[in-house]
Amino acid sequence: MVPHKTKRGAEALDRMKVFDGIPSPYSKQKRMVVPSALRVLKLKQRRKYCVLGRISHEVGWKYQGVVETLEAKRKAKSEIFYTTKKRNIQLRAQAKANLAQKIEPYQKIIEGYGFQ
Repeated sequence: MVPHKTKRGAEALDRMKVFDGIPSPYSKQKRMVVPSALRVLKLKQRRKYCVLGRISHEVGWKYQGVVETLEAKRKAKSEIFYTTKKRNIQLRAQAKANLAQKIEPYQKIIEGYGFQ
């Protein structure tokens, strides 16, 4: 609980940001998983939980549909990015395998100097 009636608490609430989905300045950053915050690990199976977007919609928030469409677009872009990234990694590994015999004599010289 934040003491919202005090000056310190009011300033803390002013600094707080709450988002539903991933807004544009943060959608480009690499996302990380915090294991200690996962619902699967922290809540027992029979426990009830709530989602901020649903609660906000129930009390009058008008942008749930907008956030859902933007989130669907973000997931589609993310899926395309991930498939191209996997394909590029696979092509790079295939290229390394194709060039392994061509660079084998040079690789032996390099390993002779102590490098890999």
